[in-house]
Amino acid sequence: MNKQPNDKPRILIVDDLPENIRILIELLGAEYATVPAISGAVALKKAQTEPRPDLILLDIMMPEMDGYDVCRALKGNDLTRHIPVIFITAVSEVMDEAMAFNLGAVDYVTKPFHPATIAARVKTHLELSRHIRELRHALETVKTLSGLIPICAGCKKIRDDKGYWKQVETYICEHTDAHFSHGICPDCLKAHYPDMKISQEKNSEDAKDE
Repeated sequence: MNKQPNDKPRILIVDDLPENIRILIELLGAEYATVPAISGAVALKKAQTEPRPDLILLDIMMPEMDGYDVCRALKGNDLTRHIPVIFITAVSEVMDEAMAFNLGAVDYVTKPFHPATIAARVKTHLELSRHIRELRHALETVKTLSGLIPICAGCKKIRDDKGYWKQVETYICEHTDAHFSHGICPDCLKAHYPDMKISQEKNSEDAKDE
């Protein structure tokens, strides 16, 4: 299911304590569509359900399946591996930052929650994720040239699939998203416009004398 431009970004909030989920929904619910999950297993199921979340707030300390295990499973699934994960950890808890980032988390926030910090980090990573998706889409859809392309040794025209000979820039424009702007290199400037070259050199010498 494709999202409509006016749809709110979806945030999956994963915490085994309902009170923490309630607080985050109060902080984020006005601007985002929030989806609660009270366990790692529920979170994995909801993360794969369309429309998938745009970001996941994931508590680390949970019974049965902790946040590290959930993140590892998310990043190992093609359907969910691109969803940014922000870990939630209590100030009193010992967090393995190296493990968190190695597993693919993009950031973390601490409890008790600071509203301004939560809002800023969620907004930042949603925007970064959107830019990355746009770039990935552009890379997937860009046209590329490959294979053996016959080119004339004399005039440098390219023969297309129908046997017609075309200028290089015409062929490339037809087979890629590139567009050309024309200029002139120093060698061609010297060969075809010697007077202009002399004029430029003279102006350069005059500038040095001043």
